[in-house]
Amino acid sequence: MDNLKLAELLFGSIDKTPEYYEELFPARGLKEGARVTRFAPSPTGFLHFGNLFSCLVAYKTAKSTDGVFYVRVEDTDQKRKVEGAIEVMLKGLSVYGIVPDEGVIGEGEEKGVYGPYYQRQRKEIYQAFAKRLVEQGLAYPCFMSAEELDEIRATQENESIKGIWGKYAKHRDLSYEEIERRINNGESWTLRLKSPGSLEGKCFFDDMIKGKIEMPENVQDVVLLKSDGIPTYHFAHAIDDHLMRTTHVTRGDEWIASTPIHLQLFRVLGFKPPKYAHIAPIMKEEDGGKRKLSKRKDPEAAVTYYAEQGYPSESVNEYMLTLANSNFEDWRRMNQNEDIEKFPFNLKKMSVSGALFDMAKLNDVSKNVICKMSAEKVFSLSYEWAKEYNAELASLYEKDTARATAILNIDRENKKPRKDIAKWSDIPEYLSYMYDETFTPCYELTGNATPALAVKVIEKYIDTVNLNDTKDEWFERIKGMCEGVGCTPNVKEYKAEPEKFEGHVGDVSTIIRVALTGRTNTPDLYEITALLGEKTVKERLEKALDYYREA
Repeated sequence: MDNLKLAELLFGSIDKTPEYYEELFPARGLKEGARVTRFAPSPTGFLHFGNLFSCLVAYKTAKSTDGVFYVRVEDTDQKRKVEGAIEVMLKGLSVYGIVPDEGVIGEGEEKGVYGPYYQRQRKEIYQAFAKRLVEQGLAYPCFMSAEELDEIRATQENESIKGIWGKYAKHRDLSYEEIERRINNGESWTLRLKSPGSLEGKCFFDDMIKGKIEMPENVQDVVLLKSDGIPTYHFAHAIDDHLMRTTHVTRGDEWIASTPIHLQLFRVLGFKPPKYAHIAPIMKEEDGGKRKLSKRKDPEAAVTYYAEQGYPSESVNEYMLTLANSNFEDWRRMNQNEDIEKFPFNLKKMSVSGALFDMAKLNDVSKNVICKMSAEKVFSLSYEWAKEYNAELASLYEKDTARATAILNIDRENKKPRKDIAKWSDIPEYLSYMYDETFTPCYELTGNATPALAVKVIEKYIDTVNLNDTKDEWFERIKGMCEGVGCTPNVKEYKAEPEKFEGHVGDVSTIIRVALTGRTNTPDLYEITALLGEKTVKERLEKALDYYREA
């Protein structure tokens, strides 16, 4: 076979060589150890949590080494393309601070000198490398029809190795004349790799997450170019990762099975392969076992879920790092106020078997994040959320933005801020008692507080409450009421001789709290009283008094 002649027959219009592209896309001038990673989505769907998590891993891998993170769109399968999918993905990533250094930065918008970053625009590049493989006798045209391929699949149903290899590679050794005749007859063809693998051969690679892996060598003559001249994922990604100078590929561990093919392609193309880091899927507990987080079963699998529920992006990022690196939580405890960007992310600290998604853990992480925010930031972020997802809350805010901010600041900016809010959708219930429109009275009491005691406490408090009191003056007023209603202002005294008293100062304040808020547990009661205002305080006390008198 004259391979040079065959290459001209198949790719006569291709006049650029691999050497041309090597010179066009030279090695990046980065410092030693800097890593180049990528997010390579297909425009076939929208962003889900697995995408976001993988992107975070790739992004942190690059950023922790002063490297480059880029986006390449793998759009070779136009049949499955969804309009607008890439724009939605990029916007979704940007919400969580993942912004590419280069590549596709918007729908049809690119940045960087290693493009084009859309695979369909790189057709001639792939064909130049395909032509070289034909010249070297490492690739050949295959004319098998869909029907023939189906027959082979049926034959191989019970075989351990499937695909076109060995005796099934019927067109591997066609003569030049036969190939030329078929092409002249208008027969369509695909270009296949002439695999140099053997059944005895082994493939070894050191995975950055899972460690050393040994697998059988690839023996399949995989398709490199489809009948329309567009490459398969296997072929395109090998060329793109090389020419874009990718150093580390982070991807789901379902790709481990394909790694022998990919490493073989890098070898026959003469490329140094990137390091692979195969990420285990996010798991979820169910019925005593574990399963993968499911786009169909689990609402939290969609990234839109976090926006709809009102989780701040900082919370989601913080939570993802607890899943990504086993040492993150220890680092956070030692660096409570440090910027998350300073965390030394490490691929080797990732779970081999798959991290477990835990909604309660997410909420705890988010409460810790939100409790450290200023009231102004909480108001601003929750107001933006409310304008899109909760018109009633937005309307309440707009009545008096300064008062709304002050409400959110109760028990916030101190040494031990409260942790009541995990997400913005918690806020309507959290502050409902602060607005007459959303206040629902509930007069259930706890502890030593009884309806009879409540009547005495409210009758006394309603005549003495003074919203001009300082906090100390207000508390002294509460303590001063105790003796007159049969209680002690000293909790220790009550515990020592409970039979002498109807209750203690805590029970007195509980009665007032329940009357004003309908709850037994709230932030600082003094600040709540001040922000409710005298008119509302008096009205609620009167209604509570009427209730307890009838009880």
